[in-house]
Amino acid sequence: MVSGPVPQKSPESRAFYSSLVVEHIVSKANSADFTTWHYKLRQAAKCHTGFVRWDDYPPLPCEDDVAKWYTIVHFDSPEHLNSWIGSPMRKHFLEEGQAFFRAYRFKSFTTGLEGWFSQAASDDEHRSLGPPAWKQILSVVFGLYPLVMIRLKVFPGAGLIGDWSPSAAMLLATLVTSTLLGTLVMPLLTRLMGFWLYPAYREPRWRTDATGLAIISLGFLAMIALFDFF
Repeated sequence: MVSGPVPQKSPESRAFYSSLVVEHIVSKANSADFTTWHYKLRQAAKCHTGFVRWDDYPPLPCEDDVAKWYTIVHFDSPEHLNSWIGSPMRKHFLEEGQAFFRAYRFKSFTTGLEGWFSQAASDDEHRSLGPPAWKQILSVVFGLYPLVMIRLKVFPGAGLIGDWSPSAAMLLATLVTSTLLGTLVMPLLTRLMGFWLYPAYREPRWRTDATGLAIISLGFLAMIALFDFF
């Protein structure tokens, strides 16, 4: 059995936790073995740096003689949660647990923009520790605005697409703009503004938020002046 002291939370993270919601689909015949395995996994998580709390919920019976088991694991920061997700200890338990559960997945509730902001964990797992919704929206608009303005400046009319109908031309323009946004602009923007976007779900530091907001605001003003000039 793994045991040890529970690490103390840092002062800056007492109000906000980073949490992972996990769903396991377990055959009812394996419930006892799964419970034993799950207890060992919980004990290992308790010894990991930044652990705050582990919440288990009663299994939900389903069809096909299976049940869904839900767990919420809380850590005091995104870094500590991500460290647990990618830890060799957790990977070992997941490999061992394949004999006791049929499938598992993470459950998250986000804005729909998280594909540009979430960070891959290990294998096919993905973390849902994206920035707050208002930062995601501002970042997407910040990346999309210059692409739209450049397209309007360079191709004010039909441009290279000749006699296409307005709806077909708009479809092509939207496809090109979205491709550039997703493959070039947003990856670059999230790297440059990472200090402001991450970590998420932590008690806000007003200086960091103010700095990032000032950069975004000045960037918008500079782009407006530039596009109005040309």
